[in-house]
Amino acid sequence: MLFDRVAVPVAVCDVYGAVQLANPAMATECGTTPGRLRGRDVLELFRPQEATQVERIAEALRLRHRSRYQVSVRWQAPGGVGRYGELTADPVSDTVEETPALLVMLRVLGERESATETPPEQVTPIEARILALLAGGATTAQAARETDLTVDGVNYHLRRLSARWGAANRTELVARAYALGVLMAGVWPPVPAAPA
Repeated sequence: MLFDRVAVPVAVCDVYGAVQLANPAMATECGTTPGRLRGRDVLELFRPQEATQVERIAEALRLRHRSRYQVSVRWQAPGGVGRYGELTADPVSDTVEETPALLVMLRVLGERESATETPPEQVTPIEARILALLAGGATTAQAARETDLTVDGVNYHLRRLSARWGAANRTELVARAYALGVLMAGVWPPVPAAPA
């Protein structure tokens, strides 16, 4: 009963991602009822933005690691609205020996193609700086130091860019930045293009 009253979209999945139980908030995000989500693959409902995230989580679960795992996802909400956010999966079981179930929570971060969203080809100065650093081979930690952000702050900007551009990984983000003219072509080390 408490599960049904939680306002956050929540589901319980088996270790392979098949939904066993979902609350009404999760069903609403999928445009259906909780009972119709049973047996559906959570990663088909919410598409991961980086396939490598899912592979790392699957390997960790096979090794029986019990950490909290986050996956950046996007999905089609009722009415055709494209949304993006994060799925957080917590392995849960009564004993360490048992194969865990996954308690999956969805955090909606925003909608794609809204009137107030930055157009795809426009980026903030900090986003352009982060993209230039990544194009030059910087790690997330190095980009954080160079921009006076935290690692989480850099990841936040990268997730927003990935959602805006529909990029599956960082390599695609950098490629799109060059294709859209966000980074100056033919210059090393990479630098943001001058704003129009």
